[in-house]
Amino acid sequence: MTLVTLLLLAAALIGIGFYGALSQQSFVMLMMGLELILNGVMLAAVAFWALSGAGAPEGQLLTIVVMAVMAIEMAMGFALVVAVFRTNQADVTEGITELKH
Repeated sequence: MTLVTLLLLAAALIGIGFYGALSQQSFVMLMMGLELILNGVMLAAVAFWALSGAGAPEGQLLTIVVMAVMAIEMAMGFALVVAVFRTNQADVTEGITELKH
């Protein structure tokens, strides 16, 4: 695959992720959109790293950092979803009018 093909695929993932994150009302679907955005960023970073010719380790490091951020984001997000559902019995974003501690 060429760099242009991989970057187009990454842009498609980012675009689908933005659409999914902005158009959905469910917390889980919102988080899936954010996950697609991060996957697109990670694919672009890996494509630049692999096809740049130099093979510098910065691309691998950036990919590992993005994967760690994705794991932390999903864990914190699902913990927030469970906490909101337990307190407000709301599973969509419009069911919550205000968040209190």
